[in-house]
Amino acid sequence: MKNIYFIGIGLIGGSLAKDIKKHNPDTVIHGISRKDATLEQALSLNLIDKKATFDDIEQADLVIVSIPVDATVKLLPTILDKVPDNALVIDAGSTKEAICKAVENHPKRRNFLAAHPIAGTEHSGPSAAISGLFEGKTNIICEVEKTAFKLQEKALEIFRNLGMRIRYMNPEAHDKHIAYVSHLSHISSFMLGKTVIDKERNERDIFDMAGSGFASTVRLAKSSPEMWTPIFKQNKDNVIETLEEYINNLSHFKDLMKQDNFEAIFDEMKNTNYIKEILNGIN
Repeated sequence: MKNIYFIGIGLIGGSLAKDIKKHNPDTVIHGISRKDATLEQALSLNLIDKKATFDDIEQADLVIVSIPVDATVKLLPTILDKVPDNALVIDAGSTKEAICKAVENHPKRRNFLAAHPIAGTEHSGPSAAISGLFEGKTNIICEVEKTAFKLQEKALEIFRNLGMRIRYMNPEAHDKHIAYVSHLSHISSFMLGKTVIDKERNERDIFDMAGSGFASTVRLAKSSPEMWTPIFKQNKDNVIETLEEYINNLSHFKDLMKQDNFEAIFDEMKNTNYIKEILNGIN
């Protein structure tokens, strides 16, 4: 693939660009963004070789879309309109059902691969791009059967070069599961941060008393609201379901505290320690 166009060149797009360029040094990486300052920064960081415009994707072999999911839903049909018949379009959004629905009847649906590389940090923008971000990480691919086989093979080669594990899932299952393992953790982090800020008006007290446990738990609260608000909106029903279960668990824990039932609290925490085995199996 000679010409690769990135629509969105932040943490995910920039990290993908870094590693794809490493494995394919002759590839020309083009960057497209609403903000010229973003493209200038991406150029200065050597994430892209050239700035491009939306119309330039008519020359693309591959287009990778890593912008907020609401923007992806709006732009994806037009992207498919513009790309050549042999081009591949991949999105990297954290929701999949609405994105797949947006192009389900598009004449070039076979040119699109719905993907979600589960990797990232709390940082955003071109400066957040990291080499090797996707090594050993899982990439969820949805509706693979709707993508032309030869284009599937090209995508899988890229993902293998980046060291990613592949899972196949339908969009509905993806959005339900990701609400638990990703979206809920971000909401928890945001609301923990809010609770502390509301209660601890003295910022110096937060700085002095925050230990590593607080810092690691609230880390995700530094994530971009511009990216996460559309995710919560698109996955609203699943997120509400997970929140209701989470709130029930918090309420149960509070009731045990009120009852001075610390034996039950011990059992709750001991049983939850099993999460270590699950996560060790993933890692």
